[in-house]
Order: sequence, then structure tokens, then C-alpha cells
Amino acid sequence: MFPHLPFPETQTTLALSIFLFTFAYEDGATLLAATLGAAGKLDVRLGFVSAFLGIWIGDMGLYALGSSLGRRAATARWSRRFISDETLVQAEVWFKKRGPLTVVMSRFLPGSRLPLYVTAGILKLPARLFSIITGICAAIWVAAIFGVWHYAPRLPWLTGRKAPGLLIAAFLLAPAFLSRGPALLKRVGLLIRKYQRWEFWPAWMFYPPVAAMCVWLGLRYRGFSLPTVANPAFRNGGVVGESKIEILQALMQVAPEAVADGCLIAAGNVAQRREAVDRLRSEQRIGYPFVLKPNVGQRGAGFKLMNCAADVDSYLTQVASDIILQRYVGDQKEIGVFYYRFPGQQRGQIFAITEKVFPAVVGDGMSTFEQLIDADPRASLISSTYSARFPDLRGRVLPTGKRVRLVEAGNHCQGCIFRDGSHLASEALRDRIDKISRRIPGFFIGRYDIRYSSDEDLLRGETFKIIELNGAASEATNIYDERNSLLTAYKTLYRQWKLVYSIGRKNRDLGHRPPSFIDFLKDWKLYQATSAAYPAAD
Repeated sequence: MFPHLPFPETQTTLALSIFLFTFAYEDGATLLAATLGAAGKLDVRLGFVSAFLGIWIGDMGLYALGSSLGRRAATARWSRRFISDETLVQAEVWFKKRGPLTVVMSRFLPGSRLPLYVTAGILKLPARLFSIITGICAAIWVAAIFGVWHYAPRLPWLTGRKAPGLLIAAFLLAPAFLSRGPALLKRVGLLIRKYQRWEFWPAWMFYPPVAAMCVWLGLRYRGFSLPTVANPAFRNGGVVGESKIEILQALMQVAPEAVADGCLIAAGNVAQRREAVDRLRSEQRIGYPFVLKPNVGQRGAGFKLMNCAADVDSYLTQVASDIILQRYVGDQKEIGVFYYRFPGQQRGQIFAITEKVFPAVVGDGMSTFEQLIDADPRASLISSTYSARFPDLRGRVLPTGKRVRLVEAGNHCQGCIFRDGSHLASEALRDRIDKISRRIPGFFIGRYDIRYSSDEDLLRGETFKIIELNGAASEATNIYDERNSLLTAYKTLYRQWKLVYSIGRKNRDLGHRPPSFIDFLKDWKLYQATSAAYPAAD
């Protein structure tokens, strides 16, 4: 049997015991000091100081261990096989930039302080800065424990014998819960910033006023289904279920020089469709990269750039429905041109032009792909979209100067930046778009997606490629320019939908009949079921 060791009773021995206990278990020692102070066995001020000094000196000891033994180990000859001088310098630069915040967060992350504080010493975080940060954090942490221990027993629901046990359990479990605090705060901050910018609002939040507009216009023009006959040549007017290949083929017939040509790959087994892809590429002389996208789709869903045979096999495995193989247009500039023409009129008009900007991140040799995105004020708002698009880059540090284009599809919901492109409007461009549009029977309103390389050529109506034409459900996407107010956006959408309903009314008067509600609903449900298998767009 071990001899009985009486617990020290004097103030000095109690304080010294707490000081030494912090080197083994910081939170347990602080809880003990707070408990003794609340019981009147230890002066609260002495208990606070002993707990604080024990924690702070322990932190500085870990830093000293890292700066001496740890630094020697990192620069030793045997470690050169694992750590190069360049890697060590890059780590030091990164830690100098982000280390202070990481040290603060570690106070609330169980098990992180020992390796992190040693690393701070190895990577030469300034000792004065480290001591200030850890000193402030230790003081706040100890004060919080003492404060709760002092005031919590006065709460009605914490009275009785169970109070000390509940408080001890709360403090022992608090670090585990607080460790999630920074991530939770980051998510909350992201949501606040995101919802402050209406262009990132979810559909259920943004579109109710647009739905109300359509109800009003349906009453005014005496037909809620009028948009489905705004373009009689398109299935449902281009609202849902229209065939992209039929529209693309119509464009290829009337303006082959101005269209990125494409071919249909019908639904079937993977092997048959793989053979069809190879055959069509050979016949049409389409090399890598090229585009695969669903024949029925909206908002860029399922749009993928094929860079190798493995990409093709992966896409064909995921998407079993009809798809389009289309020649890739590598021009770096893209616009959306919203066009309309009333039935019976000889000339159409350009309602709006959207200039599309494709965001990118550039590596600095120190930051991971996610960190580069988070550092961008706009890209960080939809970081999940970009992260899902580049699974191979997660956690990777991009080399200095390495540029990654974050989106290939020119769609706002896929992460493309939209700007008002009215400065790109010209009579020559209007005449060229109008000439193409009038050659397509049954087309009156919709948006052209166009890629080009020169603003000067575009203004002359020359040297551009149409990659897609969307029908009545397409939007004048210049509304998503962040410089626009929400009210301006709704005003533009009202004018746009007024055009759709009025054109639909004229076409109905000419004898075109809207599809039945049942048929329209079937097309909508079919699209919803099919699109669920589409991969994340590029």
C-alpha cells in the first residue's frame, strides 16, 4: 500500500500544485483552481494567476522545444530526404501569413496545441508574436472558466448537488464542441455574405416575384401557357424538353459558318456509344478537347469538356440519355445575346447582351486550391460548386503561376461571372443575328450563346461561333451583373416575360395551339428524372 499523501492545504502549495498540474492537463487544472476558488479554499486571484502562468509557460516551452530541437531535426542531414530547403521556406512563408490565426483557433481544438506550438517554433514564427497570442488566448480561456464557475451556480436550473458535475462535464466536453466553432462561424459568415448579394439567392427565394409576374401576364394576355407557343418550332416553345440537337441542326443549315457543329449520340449501351463517338470524331475531324452535353438540359447542366478517352468513358457511364458531341470553341470571350421578333415583323431586335467572364485562380506555391478560392471575395461564395468540379485539386498546393479556369460553361449557376454587355451592341451584330434568326422557321424569342476572340470582329458581326440557342425559358442574363439592383433585375425580367407572352399570344392567334398541361407536366417530370444523373458541369 502507498502511504497516505494529504492534499496540500496552504495557499502556496495549492497554487503550486495547480501550476504544475497544468503541464499534464490544462483544462483539468483550471477547473480545479476554479472549484477551489468557489469553495473558498483558494484565493480566486491566486488560482487564476497560477492556472494562467502554468498554461502560458507550457505553451512557450513547446515553442522553445520546436525552435531548438525541432528546428535541428528539420534541418538535419537525414531529414533532407523528406524535407527540401525549398519546402521548408515555403512552409515558413505560409505559417508567417496564416500561423497567427491558426494558433488562436488551436485554443479551441483539442489535441492541436502540442503539435502546432512545436511547429510554430520550427517554422520561426516570431517569439514575441507567439507569446502575445498565446498569452491573450490563455487569459481569455482561464477567465471564461472562472467566470462560468462563479456565476453558473446562481442559475436556478444549476442549483443542488448535480451542479458541480454538470459544470465539470460541460467544460470537459466544451473543447470538442468549440472545435467546430470556427468552421460553423465560417459557414454562417459565408451565408450572410452570400445572401447579401441577390445574384446568389436560391431559386425558391429569387423566383416567386417572377412567378407572380407570369400569373399576371397570363391573366392579361388570356393564357397561362402562352410561353409554350412563343417559338412554335421548339418543343414547348423552349420552356422545357426542347431538343438541343434539333435547334443546333437548324442553325447549321442556315449559318454553318457561324455555328459550332455537333452530332447526336443516341441513348444505348456504353460500348455502342463509345464506337459512335469515335466514328463521328473521325468523320467530322473533331479532336480533343471536345464537348459532351445532354440533348435535353438547362443552365449548363451536364456540360463537360472531354480531354481524353477516360473522360469520355466516365461521361458515357454516368449519362445514359441522348447526348450531343460538339466541337469545342476555344475562344476566350463569350456573350449571351437575347433576341426577339414579333410574328409578321421583318426585323427583330436585340433585347440585351451579357458579357461573360470566366473566373480563375493562380497558384502561389503555398496555398491549396481551396485556400485560393476562399481568398477570392466572389469565388468563396460558391466554393462548393468549384470544389465539386475539381475533385483532383482538393488539398493540393498549386505551383506558382499555375492558372486554373474555374468554369468552362458560360452559365451563372455554374460560376461564370455576368456583366452587362450593352457596349458590344451594334447594328452590324443585330443585322447578323436577325438574318440568322429569320431563317429558322418558328423561332421568335430566345438567347444565343456565342464565343468569339475579338470585340472589333464581333461589332462588325463577323467571326463568331454560336454554341447554343435557348428558347422562351432563357433569360436576359445581364440582370446578374452585380452592379444591378434587385429592382432593376425584376424590371428587366418583367419586360422580357411581357415579350414572351405577347409573342405567344400572337402565335396562338395565328393558329398555334399550346400543348396540354398533362403533356407539359410529363416533359417536365422526364427532364427532372433524366437530369438527376448529369455530372457536375465544367
